[in-house]
Amino acid sequence: MSTLQPTVNAASATDIPAPVAPATPAVSAKTWIAVIGATLGAFMAVLNIQIVNASLADIQGAIGAGIDDGGWISTSYLVAEIVVIPLSGWLAQVFSIRLYLLTNAVLFLLLSAACALAQDLPQMIVLRAVQGFTGGVLIPMAFTLIITLLPRAKQPVGLALFALSATFAPAIGPTIGGYLTENFGWQYIFYVNLVPGAIMVGMLWYALDAKPMKLSLLREGDWAGIITMAIGLSALQTVLEEGNKDDWFGSPFIVKLSVIAGVALATFLIIEFTVKKPLLNLRLLVRRNFGFGMLANFLLGVALYGSVFILPQYLSRIQGYNSEQIGMVLAWTGLPQLVLIPLVPRLMQKFDARIIIGIGFVLFAASNFMNIYMTNDYAADQLLWPNVVRAIGQALVMAPLSAVATAGIEAENAGSASGLFNMMRNLGGAVGIALLQTVLTKREQYHSNVLMQSVSVFEQATRTRLEQLTQYFVNHGVLDRADAAHRAYVAIGHIVQKQAYILAFSDTFYLLGVALIVALAAVLFLKKPGQTSAGGAH
Repeated sequence: MSTLQPTVNAASATDIPAPVAPATPAVSAKTWIAVIGATLGAFMAVLNIQIVNASLADIQGAIGAGIDDGGWISTSYLVAEIVVIPLSGWLAQVFSIRLYLLTNAVLFLLLSAACALAQDLPQMIVLRAVQGFTGGVLIPMAFTLIITLLPRAKQPVGLALFALSATFAPAIGPTIGGYLTENFGWQYIFYVNLVPGAIMVGMLWYALDAKPMKLSLLREGDWAGIITMAIGLSALQTVLEEGNKDDWFGSPFIVKLSVIAGVALATFLIIEFTVKKPLLNLRLLVRRNFGFGMLANFLLGVALYGSVFILPQYLSRIQGYNSEQIGMVLAWTGLPQLVLIPLVPRLMQKFDARIIIGIGFVLFAASNFMNIYMTNDYAADQLLWPNVVRAIGQALVMAPLSAVATAGIEAENAGSASGLFNMMRNLGGAVGIALLQTVLTKREQYHSNVLMQSVSVFEQATRTRLEQLTQYFVNHGVLDRADAAHRAYVAIGHIVQKQAYILAFSDTFYLLGVALIVALAAVLFLKKPGQTSAGGAH
C-alpha cells in the first residue's frame, strides 16, 4: 500500500488549481501609438542635433558665418534644449500632456523648415534657439509617457524604443547629415524632418487623450527655481560649448559665465530642497538605483556624445574624409543597433538587467580601448570592428539602465525623474565634448614637443629625410634649392604634427574607455528592482 501512496497524492494534487500569476494589464493599441509617436519625436530631436553638427561647415559657408561664430548655430540649440528638458514635466501638468506635446511637435517642424530658409547668422541662431526649446520637450515627454502609460512588464519594450532615440540617433545622424549635404544641399538636413514629423503629429493627435489645462499651477510654480535653473544651465552649457575655443579661464567672458553658473545652480539646489512644491524632486537622487543610475547615465552621455564628436574629427583632420565618407564609417555604430535593440526586452526577461548593463558598458569601453594604438593608416577598415563592438555595447545599455534606474518611481514623480535622467545624459555629452576638445589640444602639444625632440638635425635619419624631401621638391619644379630645403623642413613639421594628433586622438579614446569603466563601477551598486512597483501607473 505504501508504494501506491505517492501516486494517489500526485494524482489528487492535479485537482488543486495552481496559483495564478497576476495578469499583466493589456495595453491598448491607442497607448502604443502614443508611445511610438512620442519616441519618434524624441528620435527626431536627437537626430537633428547630430545632422546639423555633421553639416555645420556647409551651413557656415552658406550664410556667411565665420568658424568661431558659426559654433553658436549648435550652441544656441543645446542651451535651449538643456533648459527646457527639466521644465517639461511641470509644463505638461500646466497645459496637459496632449496640448503641450502637440504644440511643441508642430513648432519643431515649422522651425525646422524656417532654419532651411535662414539668410544670415543672427536669423539662424534665433531660429535654432527656439527650435531647441521645442525639440527639447520631445525627449523627456517620450520618456515620461513610457513610464506612466505602460505597465511595468511592458516598459522594457517602450524603453527599447526610446533607446533608438538616445543611442541610435546620435550614431546614425552624421551618416544622414553627410549624405544629404553632399547630394542635395544643407537645406535638406532641415527638410528631412517634415515627413516623419507629420506622421508623429498625426499619431499623437489620435492617441493622446484631451485633458483640461491647470493654469492655476502657474501661480503656484517654483518660479525662483525655474529662473535660477534656467540661468545656471544656460551659463554652464555655454561655458562647456565655448570654453575650449576661448581658452577657458583665460577669457573674461568664460570666467563671468562660470561664476554665474556656479551661483545660480547653487541657489537652485538650495531652493529645491527648501520649497514646498519644488520644480524637480531632487530627493529622488538619494534613492540608490536612481542616484547610481544617474551617474552611469551621465558617463554614458560623456562617451556617447564624446565618441560621436571625436570620430568625425579624426576622420576629417587625419584621413581627409568628407561628410558622406565620415557618415558611412559611423553607420556601423548605428546599423547593428537596429537589429539588437528590439531583442533587448527579451533579454531583460531572461537575465538580470544589471548583468546586461554591465556587459554593455564593458563592450562600449572595449570599443574605445581598441582605438588607443592608432597609426597613420588607421581609417575606415580598421575602425569597422571597434564601431560594431561599440554598437552592441550601446544597444545593451540604454533600455536596461533606464528600467533599473526608474524602477519604483511613482507616477507623480515621473516628470522629475524623466527631466533629471535625460538632462543628465545631455549634460554628460556637453562635459564630454568640452573635456575631449581640451584633452585633444593639450595632448597634441605634449606629443608634438616629445616628437620634435627626437626629430633633430643631429640625427642621421632626420638629415637623410630632409635631403630626400629637398630633392623631391627640386625634382618637382622648385628651382631655388634653399626654398626646396625650407619646404622640406615645413613638410617634416607637418608630419610630426599629424603624428602628434594621431597620438592625441588615441589618448581621447583611452579617456572615453576609462569613463565607461567608472560607469561600470556605478552599475555594481544598483539593486535588482522589485517585481512590482508603483512606477508604472496604468
